[in-house]
Amino acid sequence: MRPRGSSSVRCSELGGDNHHMLRALVRPSLLIVAPKLSIQPRTLSQKAIPLLYRSLSIKSHDFNMVKGTQYVNRLRFDLDAKQIGSLAEELMNNTKKVYDQVAAIKPGEHTFENTVKVIADDETDCDVLSSNVSFPGSVSTEKEIRDAAAEAETKMSSFGIEMGMRVDVFKSVEAYEATNPGLKGEDARFLQRLLLDFKRAGLALPEDQREELKTLKQRISDACIKFQQNLNEDVSHLWLSASELEGVPDAVLGGFVSEDREGQTFYKVTMKYPDYMPSMKYCKVEETRKKLDKCYGSRCLEANTPLLEEIIHLRDKCAKMLGYKTHAHYVHEVRMAKTPENVQDFYASLRPKLEVLAKKELAKILDLKKRHVGAEKFDNKINSWDFLYYDRLTNEEEYSINDQEISEYFPMEHVTNGILEIYQTILGLRFELAPDAHVWHEDVLSYAVYDKASGEAMGHFYLDMYPREGKYGHAAAFPLQRGCEERRGQYQLPTTAMVCNFSKPQPGKPSLLKHEEVETYFHEFGHVMHGICARAKYSRFAGTSTERDFVECPSQMLENWCWQKNVLVRLSSHYQTHKPLPEDLLNKMVAAKNANSGLLHARQVFYGIFDLTVHTQDKVDTASTFNRLKEEITYTGSNPGTNAAASFGHLTGGYDASYYGYLYSKVFSADLFNSFKEGGVLSPEVGMRYRQHILLPGGSVDGADMLRNFLGRDPALDPFLESIGLADTPEMAQPVKV
Repeated sequence: MRPRGSSSVRCSELGGDNHHMLRALVRPSLLIVAPKLSIQPRTLSQKAIPLLYRSLSIKSHDFNMVKGTQYVNRLRFDLDAKQIGSLAEELMNNTKKVYDQVAAIKPGEHTFENTVKVIADDETDCDVLSSNVSFPGSVSTEKEIRDAAAEAETKMSSFGIEMGMRVDVFKSVEAYEATNPGLKGEDARFLQRLLLDFKRAGLALPEDQREELKTLKQRISDACIKFQQNLNEDVSHLWLSASELEGVPDAVLGGFVSEDREGQTFYKVTMKYPDYMPSMKYCKVEETRKKLDKCYGSRCLEANTPLLEEIIHLRDKCAKMLGYKTHAHYVHEVRMAKTPENVQDFYASLRPKLEVLAKKELAKILDLKKRHVGAEKFDNKINSWDFLYYDRLTNEEEYSINDQEISEYFPMEHVTNGILEIYQTILGLRFELAPDAHVWHEDVLSYAVYDKASGEAMGHFYLDMYPREGKYGHAAAFPLQRGCEERRGQYQLPTTAMVCNFSKPQPGKPSLLKHEEVETYFHEFGHVMHGICARAKYSRFAGTSTERDFVECPSQMLENWCWQKNVLVRLSSHYQTHKPLPEDLLNKMVAAKNANSGLLHARQVFYGIFDLTVHTQDKVDTASTFNRLKEEITYTGSNPGTNAAASFGHLTGGYDASYYGYLYSKVFSADLFNSFKEGGVLSPEVGMRYRQHILLPGGSVDGADMLRNFLGRDPALDPFLESIGLADTPEMAQPVKV
């Protein structure tokens, strides 16, 4: 489902409401996975812990010590199902007390501390402590715990919607604003966003409409949580014989569960990426690929299709109640793009350029297919089960590139060490492995992060790299604890978990990454560093809490390192010979960088236009819309009877009407990378400027301003067009609207 080079920053659905307190209560966290830290917690006396923390029956590690530096750590990964439920209840009770106190302030007694700061503190508490409730739903090996997390999220979502509709709190905050407090910086930004959240929540509506809106939002939230839970719990698979999997390398087959049946070996091929993708790329048997494609496109079809269509309808209804033309107009009000019309203009100006490339590439692939299947069997089209197979063959025949051969140079441990070394060099950081840290699974690694120059503790991150049943099925960074000030005056260091699904190690062979997986690793770890390097006063502006159509830009920029020869040499080490990629293979890889880039970017355009289309309508048949647009934009049809929209998790995971942001922000990322090309891709000086102007502000500065501060000008479009192979072509001369 994810186009090459994209990723997820995890957040949750709030029925279209952007109120940050709600987001903190119900989101499954953003971009990090953390193993046990080698740092031992320092026990505080009960008197030293304010009432809020003493009231929680589930104590967290209130403070940890990192080589003499005291920092706040409130994460727990060992709660049982009952404790998850109890913590959720106490979080809701404490938030209600805060909101009741704000609502009860008498006229003339409003201050920043008793009206705004208390809400900010509560957001911080909810943001991190809700990770203890919701994150297990994405990573726990125990279904009872995953179910408890989902149930708690549903309750917290309902409660969050109710709190976000409190007119008495809204009026109290408005009363404080009316005093003309003269706030500056993040204080002023927080108050402005808080009031905007309340207004977007519908608090200016009459009471009867507010109640109806609250009910609709609750229905949306419940449906979104169920949609995501269905995806996480999906166990779709096929048992296929060795002959049916002809062409799939032994290295891939060795990672499958297998069993003998009447003298034949059968393999269990799941719909997880490490199983599905190589099977589709290498299997020579078209009928097998068609079966796999059918299974993949049918995931959660019966359960999630009606959920998604109800969500889309209810979102539209909510948007119209709030005075917006469509749900997309509601969402884009707080994005860089500002309106769906601007996004449509962006696509309208970019698509003709991509189509020129895509049609040339399609003609080559069709010719390749005709040669492989023969004129008699050739159907003159690329089916949905064809593209990955012939995309690989294009690389092999035109560029002499073999993914399996290349993967032998990218063993997980060496790639991890290389990526960590590169990020430390560029960003001026130092990472230390914490082998005894508290983690949720034995596969997870934990690291502490320090500023290289000062030795200051910066935060922590976790790496959870391999698939397992019930685990979140894609690649994402989960911000478990955001870096910001907390109510006791201590700085709460950020903690992020990177959750992926790379191929597991096999007996006698380490986990080997394909080059595109190295790109994914670089990208997701970029989100981790965004969370670690940002410094904000309030949690709502911490880390990756930027505009949704900007948030991918920093990580997309860092994908470019995977195409630099000097970087590839550092990242590669053959798992047997320990030699780096040879020069001739390096040259072939770089030459193939833009192979089929027109078709691949057309897939990005398709997902974005599908998302925009369904969120500018009242009711929609998602299957027919998905399949029609896919064929129209990507030139590949869908397997009959499938509906891949039913497993399009972005639509219920915070990217509704926002998927365009992947391509939109990629335009900016190409311009950012030009600064590194000019100053040196491993330049610590350029890296520190990048850390200062792009990562450090988090969401405390608008994305457009961050770009201007780093570039010294407005972003340009030429670098992006050049990066995808459109340099010095007639198409380049036509402007793209952003």
